[in-house]
Amino acid sequence: MKQQEMLAMILAGGRGSRLKDLTNKVAKPVVSFGSKYRIIDFPLSNCANSGVNVVGVLTQYESVLLNSYVAAGRRWGLDTRESGVYVLSPREKADTGLDVYRGTADAISQNIDFIDQFNPEYVLILSGDHIYKMNYDMMLDEHKANKADATIGVIGVTMEEATRFGIMNTDESGHIVEFEEKPAHPKSNLASMGIYIFTWKTLRRYLIADMKNNSSSHDFGKDIIPSMLGDGRKLMAYLFSGYWKDVGTIDSLWEANMDLLNKDSKLNLDDDNWKIYTEDVTALPQFIGPDATIDVAYITQGCHIEGEAHHSVLFTNSVIHKNAVVKDTVLMNEAVIGEGASVTRALVSDGVKIGEGAVVGSPDSPHILLVAHDVPAGTVVKEEE
Repeated sequence: MKQQEMLAMILAGGRGSRLKDLTNKVAKPVVSFGSKYRIIDFPLSNCANSGVNVVGVLTQYESVLLNSYVAAGRRWGLDTRESGVYVLSPREKADTGLDVYRGTADAISQNIDFIDQFNPEYVLILSGDHIYKMNYDMMLDEHKANKADATIGVIGVTMEEATRFGIMNTDESGHIVEFEEKPAHPKSNLASMGIYIFTWKTLRRYLIADMKNNSSSHDFGKDIIPSMLGDGRKLMAYLFSGYWKDVGTIDSLWEANMDLLNKDSKLNLDDDNWKIYTEDVTALPQFIGPDATIDVAYITQGCHIEGEAHHSVLFTNSVIHKNAVVKDTVLMNEAVIGEGASVTRALVSDGVKIGEGAVVGSPDSPHILLVAHDVPAGTVVKEEE
């Protein structure tokens, strides 16, 4: 098979438990985002736009929809003779009978034979649950220029936020000298984005050694990267200055959607120079009623609005009936807000119906209310039950 300079492996197998009911039946990477997209559209589109033609998507939990969604690759232009998206599921292990990935590194280790088919010089490791636009080819250029064994994408965060991330401590040249996982007292604010470029021959040796280590957790952050640092390998930080957000919680998913309303945000989904590709969906004709009030809303195809939408994001075919008020809220696909209802600071899941006169959410709530089930008429729901 033709040699690929770099292929990508997208880790898309996590349970996504922090997204609660949104991931009860679907994998986190296929959760809806930004009116008409799915989360995994972002790394796949980045690959297509960056000229990364071969992509392995490593699936695990609730993977039926994810498998069917990504298998063809045609949405992202990755379905030609020299390109493709490949769905890679865990393999049953002879000693345990389990077919799970034990960690992020194990997910790659189980697919060494897949990678070897393409004989790449470099392997790009990505997460399937981040929202961002990034040119991986530029990151590869730096990796090659630095003659690095690994290049890790980092983004500057506040020192307060740094306690929630894996932090890369570097010297003045960007050479990583230390890695700290969620440090109580961080020494820098360079947070790992979960985006890695490895020289494949080097990574392959570390993966094989890690597979034989029974005390390993088989994870890049906990095992592979510390081992490489301990051996004096050259690990470089690639500082990213664009938009990036881990949407692993209800609050962060809501925040990323709200960023679409901010004119100063770096997240622009209407940029023809770096398109985010997605599936074509069937939508009803859009309808804005004569008495509707819309104030700073992100509205997509098929929306039906007769009431009020204030600082909210409305996904495909969502409905706001007469005298209903929606504020600081994300309405996902085909969500319906009944006549006279009020919804504030909430994320309303796909297809959920809010009954007439119901009151959902609160402007004073410290966290976003996920509404994943229908709310009967006249009901008051201000926090999760």
